[in-house]
Amino acid sequence: MPLHSLMFGWEYPPLHSGGLGVACQGLVRGLMHHGVRVTLVLPTAADEDGVTTLSPSDEASIIRYVKSTLQPYEGLEEYAKRVISGGAVGEDIRELYGPDLGTAVEKFADMSVAMTSDIQPDVIHCHDWMTYGAGIRAKAYHKVPLVMHIHATEFDRTDFHPNQWIAERERQGFLAADKVIAVSQYTKNVLIKHYGIDPDKIAVVHNGHDQAMIEHEDTTGDEKRPPLVLFLGRLTIQKNPVQFLEMARVVHEINPDVQFVMAGDGAMLPELMEKACHMGLTDCMTFTGRVNRTGVDALYRQANCFVMPSISEPFGLVALEAIGNGVPVILSKQSGAAEVVEHAFHVDFWDTERFADCILTVLREQPLAEQLIAEAPRVLSKLNWQNQSGAVVSLYQDLIS
Repeated sequence: MPLHSLMFGWEYPPLHSGGLGVACQGLVRGLMHHGVRVTLVLPTAADEDGVTTLSPSDEASIIRYVKSTLQPYEGLEEYAKRVISGGAVGEDIRELYGPDLGTAVEKFADMSVAMTSDIQPDVIHCHDWMTYGAGIRAKAYHKVPLVMHIHATEFDRTDFHPNQWIAERERQGFLAADKVIAVSQYTKNVLIKHYGIDPDKIAVVHNGHDQAMIEHEDTTGDEKRPPLVLFLGRLTIQKNPVQFLEMARVVHEINPDVQFVMAGDGAMLPELMEKACHMGLTDCMTFTGRVNRTGVDALYRQANCFVMPSISEPFGLVALEAIGNGVPVILSKQSGAAEVVEHAFHVDFWDTERFADCILTVLREQPLAEQLIAEAPRVLSKLNWQNQSGAVVSLYQDLIS
């Protein structure tokens, strides 16, 4: 009989708003490639419940949807504000879950375990804190090992000023798990330092990337087209978009021809647009808002340099996307991606001058940019989801043996 993983998640493409959903999809597909059956349980809006087959060739691997008010990346205040306002939440489900995030998480856990009481998994696998309650209860019910997968901690999301209620639920999840998967050594260190988790309990499995390498658009002979520097991500404190503005200001003073694009949406967008105006970046800074897949691909084709200045980034899948599109990257040292993308500039998230200097160097030194791009296929050939999910299968087998 194939291994059967009962998995609790937040999101899954095409309905996703961040890297967690992309990573979850890559892992699930990789596990299925290795012959693992997957039952994935997701919260969903009131009109999207039901069951979906994960693969046309494997009807045993499915998504089961639980009606819920939960959405990825929300804290207590954001959740309460959205649900009370009634945004995209049906009246029946709002009454069931209420305006309190803690109650919503508990109800999701109860309903998820009840919905999956009929299956017989070999292991339970949970993605980030909102699912940990469901995982703990499912472990007690099914009496099988529990794996907690951490893609971003509360410390990452809040510039190390965590909501203690959420952080404590993360810690309780880690303690209840038989094994914790961290997406980087950087994240493992956070778990040890800030949550007190035994290092031997934590396995590092970096995220992967399965898209084929794309030949970047050659703009070296296009004298009419100015160089373009790209930021892509949610506009939150964790992603450090203010730093992108600061480095753009320095670069603009030295080379006014350089253009900057900040692609993504988030609560900080109005503040960032106002800051850009005050910093004199009106003519060189473009804010795109949320961008679909086609728009993202177009931005990568046009970019001469990609910058990820995150304050605390457990991994950073956009870095793999960028090198996969033939774009030189400049990464925060405080990121998991910096552990595997060695052919890049690595800069402390706070070092504006160094970020600006690296941008100017990449734009000025074409042979260097080409050398950075040339290393990408080697990294991506090793760091694919088939390989990374193989490590997870081995972890499963060790737990159930």
